[in-house]
Amino acid sequence: MRVGLRLLAAVAMVVSVLVGGPVAAAVGSTAAGSTAAAGRQSYSGVIDGARYRVEVPEHWNGTLMLYSHGYVPAGFQFPGLPVTNAPATETWLLDHGYALAASQFQHDGVGFLVEQALGDQIRLLDWFTGHVGRPRQTVATGQSMGAAMAVLLAERNPGRFAGVATVCGEYDLAASWNMILDIEFAVRTLLAPGQEIDLVHPRDPAGSTQALAAAVERAVTTPQGRARLALAAAFGNVTGWYSALQPAPTELAGWIRQQAQWIEYADILGLGPTARADLELRAGGNPSFNVGIDYRRQLARSSQRTVVLQAYRQAGLDLGADLDRLAAAPRISADPAAAEYLHRYGVPSGITRVPVLTMKTTGDGGAVPDHDRWYAGQVRRAGDPSQLRQLFVERGMHCSFSAADEIVGLTTLLQRVRSGHWPAVDPGRLNAAAAQFDSQYRLVFDLATFQYGPMPPAFVRYTPPVPLRPSA
Repeated sequence: MRVGLRLLAAVAMVVSVLVGGPVAAAVGSTAAGSTAAAGRQSYSGVIDGARYRVEVPEHWNGTLMLYSHGYVPAGFQFPGLPVTNAPATETWLLDHGYALAASQFQHDGVGFLVEQALGDQIRLLDWFTGHVGRPRQTVATGQSMGAAMAVLLAERNPGRFAGVATVCGEYDLAASWNMILDIEFAVRTLLAPGQEIDLVHPRDPAGSTQALAAAVERAVTTPQGRARLALAAAFGNVTGWYSALQPAPTELAGWIRQQAQWIEYADILGLGPTARADLELRAGGNPSFNVGIDYRRQLARSSQRTVVLQAYRQAGLDLGADLDRLAAAPRISADPAAAEYLHRYGVPSGITRVPVLTMKTTGDGGAVPDHDRWYAGQVRRAGDPSQLRQLFVERGMHCSFSAADEIVGLTTLLQRVRSGHWPAVDPGRLNAAAAQFDSQYRLVFDLATFQYGPMPPAFVRYTPPVPLRPSA
């Protein structure tokens, strides 16, 4: 239970630090408003069971930022509702005339709510038009799973959005759940053999979650266990950089220990059997599979292959024997209707009706950078690559962007929306722009320590790894 509480504390900290500004109106009313400060208007209420929050500056410039939050695990209640990724971004946007809005989504915003969120956000946009005014342009923004929502909103609602800006995005959500299944399958097979652990259709979701987490905690204490954790991480291109405020580990054991943190806190406690039970309820069954997956081939293509080879050599383990164990273990099939549901609500087509800008940290092991490479491929197949720009920041952790980073990304997109042309997005120009902000805008929140710390601008040229289990 200790690890489960730590995860919920982390999520609570993230959401609470993201919520900036007052929400003055009483939740429960259909619509309400009050003057917050110097003519600024704050609204909150409930639309069809979904709480919302709207902030309008005194001198609105006509642009609305509609924000979609990321995945929230069961057992967590929102202390407030964020409208940006970094709190200082909200202040800057309001000071510069932008209106901000976000829905919490139905079911208190908890679980896999993409289907519900797509409707909730459009209903909020309609409410804004009717009660505040028609935006001259609306930008869909989103974080983590909310990034996929933002992209889907623009794809499926022609004429409602002028652009999309996302941070730390997961775009191929079906691939994410398959990747999590691969990692948990390796952990169960190699580190918890013989234990009753349900990876899909979980009879005891909490018990299976805790058993997987305990297996990771045992394994990380020995060279043999760390080698097998490195193998599990390799099936998801999971990095060993779990800190937003510290450099990436250079020593092998340290790298794998941080891979283990990603596996435990993101893939098991965050999105393991308990989260899968919620997903299966919404999808009408299990949408994930590993039938026909050749884990030898997956390892050969993984960005973490060298780490695995070194770890097995140091531990004196037979990598081939472990791969044989994975090959012989009983496989898991998807329920076809559930797989179709997840594809419908979790796989953007890549149609670029409007300009799209994505931003990702290179060390993100929660929404791994290969999502960005996959989405770029979707745009090449179905959209217009000239409509897409992808920015990368050399930093660890998930969603570890400063307000300066986020504002630079947003203003880059806004320049494209207004002028019809992208400004230069070379790292030198982006870092110079971020460096112009005061120190309060360069603070980064670190999930590993629950602390803020100042970080220098770190935009970088980067090519993400090849996706291992793409949906298309």
